[in-house]
Amino acid sequence: MHTTSVYRLATVLAVTTLLGTGFPATARAAAFPALNDPATTESHPGKFVWAELHTADSAAATKFYSGVFGWTAVTLDQQGVIYTVFSNGNHPVAGLRQRSVSAASHAARWISYVAVTDIASALSAVTKAGGVVRAPARDFPQIGTEAIVTDNEKAPFGLLQSSSGDSADVEPVIGTWNWFHLFVKNPQPAADFYRQIFNYDVTPDARTGKKTELLFSSGAFNRGGVSVLSESKDAKPGWLGVIRVANLDETIARVPGLGGEVVIAPHDAAFGSRFALIADPTGGTVGVVEYVNNANPVNRP
Repeated sequence: MHTTSVYRLATVLAVTTLLGTGFPATARAAAFPALNDPATTESHPGKFVWAELHTADSAAATKFYSGVFGWTAVTLDQQGVIYTVFSNGNHPVAGLRQRSVSAASHAARWISYVAVTDIASALSAVTKAGGVVRAPARDFPQIGTEAIVTDNEKAPFGLLQSSSGDSADVEPVIGTWNWFHLFVKNPQPAADFYRQIFNYDVTPDARTGKKTELLFSSGAFNRGGVSVLSESKDAKPGWLGVIRVANLDETIARVPGLGGEVVIAPHDAAFGSRFALIADPTGGTVGVVEYVNNANPVNRP
């Protein structure tokens, strides 16, 4: 089996509490850029295809992610809501949604979106499996139909039925999402939940020797992993997204000057990778990975 990402992050992420360049233009009634341009005919249900930051301070968060990862940012009016689109080169990679005043006291949180072919059926499967629909399906031009739900441990994630097809299953390039990992109190029931929704194959990570560390796969590709949540009283179940960079040390060096925090310092990790965990000025948390000597597992049989 091939994989597009790191197999195991649990050891280095156990303490995680989950959940210069382009700057925003003036908000305007412009079309959201298509997720895939030109559109594709590919469909990869179960693949993580989008991520969205919900924050009370969009200006600080936009400056941070643009400065740290070199993303460009354009601010749009999306059905009356100010919405920022981050792009890596010419390809949209993430969105930023300004939280309401009533939610301003909460730390920012990334929501990871998973591809589906029929969002109505997926939402029905979520509720049958013990999840809850938090934001019902809505259509957005150039994006498709999206919804936000929580799983059986109340970890939020999104569903996205793309209007421009799904991207190809290839190795993630620099500046894009490389992996998504779930932290929950009870990995096996959580894995059963996601298997019901996305028809994942769920297997133990043989390299760890721990039955509680599992991998989700579909279409011969690993899509994500699940591990036991930290026992910290502040830790909440949730998904952690990891971004691939060319040089981890140079990336991390930009974090403090942009108001962020290095939560876990750069260090060696699995398969010749180097990993760090950072938080933006508004509380959003992402992992950062660098592969050394072409060590990305996508190149391994």
